[in-house]
Amino acid sequence: MGTTTSALDRNLNHEEVLELTEQKSAHNYAPMEVVLTRGEGVYVWDKNGKKLFDMLGCYSALNVGHLHPKLVEVMVNQLKKITLTSRAFYTEEMALFADVLCELTGMEKMLPMNTGAEAVETAIKMSRRWAYRVKGVEANKAEIIVCSGNFHGRTTTIVSFSDDPDAHDEFGPYTPGFVTVPFNDPEALEAAITPNTAAFLVEPIQGEGGIIVPDDGYLVQIREICDRHNVLLVLDEVQTGFFRTGKVFAFEHEDMRPDALIMGKALGGGIMPVSAVASSHEAMDAAFPPGSHGSTFGGNPLSSAVAIAAIELMKEERMDKQAAEKGAYFMRKLEAINSPLVKEIRGKGLLIGMEFTREAGKAKPYLKKMMKEGVLAKDTHEQTVRFAPPITITTEEIDQAVALVARVIGG
Repeated sequence: MGTTTSALDRNLNHEEVLELTEQKSAHNYAPMEVVLTRGEGVYVWDKNGKKLFDMLGCYSALNVGHLHPKLVEVMVNQLKKITLTSRAFYTEEMALFADVLCELTGMEKMLPMNTGAEAVETAIKMSRRWAYRVKGVEANKAEIIVCSGNFHGRTTTIVSFSDDPDAHDEFGPYTPGFVTVPFNDPEALEAAITPNTAAFLVEPIQGEGGIIVPDDGYLVQIREICDRHNVLLVLDEVQTGFFRTGKVFAFEHEDMRPDALIMGKALGGGIMPVSAVASSHEAMDAAFPPGSHGSTFGGNPLSSAVAIAAIELMKEERMDKQAAEKGAYFMRKLEAINSPLVKEIRGKGLLIGMEFTREAGKAKPYLKKMMKEGVLAKDTHEQTVRFAPPITITTEEIDQAVALVARVIGG
């Protein structure tokens, strides 16, 4: 009998990886032409052995960096016990995950899923059920208010209320029941509320929208408006949560609390896809009796163990304090470049946007030059570069990375 070989035994070179991916994979992404093979902390290495700074951090999923040894140890230990059971049965890991996450968020109940989009869909279903069963909205009349410039995922329902043509166009017929208002405009929110309004779904900082930070007091104002009209305030903290902005959650920059919190990305420690919605007993129990919602992999023992470890690690290492201090330092360093190409540096903590002037053109050509220098980042809304490195990055590494960026955009 011949020897059986695995596809993983093949050793493709850089060009072969690009060619095979383009031939056999859908073109729903336009990756930068770098093939990553290894990661550690804030660094990644490409197929040719070049070391680069990962300043994207997988869109805030890598808050603790690549392959943090504490999380790897937890994952390996769990792999030796049990990884998947489905929610048809109880597991200790899932019970502990629920307890830890509710304590962190201050919420009464949580529902685990896998991806951010799944968690958003869960929150939408919860809001509608709550509106019918608790608020008394007429059947099939519930509306959810969202913001222009939003990004909440790419399911058919979610893209129905997106105003990004790439995500939205030609995917209809679209799901009804959504009303769009401008971001950072409390008056527009209040004017849009009707007796059928179930919830206001909003990001505390718009990440994909270009790192758009609302005015101070915005979250407090929308909280007061939702309270007056008996509307659920649902915050999508998939990108901003878990210490990224200098607080455990971005809403903590103001004196308010949401009714429901959507989480993902960093919850999985950069190792597993983990997401969740946390809310009150009232909303969760009204929406989800047995059989009403679920996920084969949601809350599995492996994901639960990793999520617990990730939360505990971020708390122990005070990553909120780290993100606040390092983010302010990073922005000062970028501003000090004083580039004529840059219109504005903005952000909170280590979620930073660098917007180019219209005269400078789109960000993508500059990103390609940064990649050649050894810095990986990504554009959003064409003009803005997003920097969201692991919170574990040091000030010395920030200095080194900014020096490489300055080679590209320096005056």
